[in-house]
Amino acid sequence: MQTISLNELEAAINYWRQHNPSVGEEMRLCKEASSLATPYARMIIEHLTELPLNELSDRAREALSVWQKSRG
Repeated sequence: MQTISLNELEAAINYWRQHNPSVGEEMRLCKEASSLATPYARMIIEHLTELPLNELSDRAREALSVWQKSRG
């Protein structure tokens, strides 16, 4: 089973925040960062160190895939 760590998820969110900064007065996250923020919050609340990739939404998995490819 493939998993993602909290640190990796945070790095992916930061990647998307740098490439698509927050917008509007409410500082709304881009859709990619937003899709990763929910599992990130869950990991913090539940004190998880890893999360199975199959528990991510399709959008979150796609955002994660783009981030991973950007790392080379």
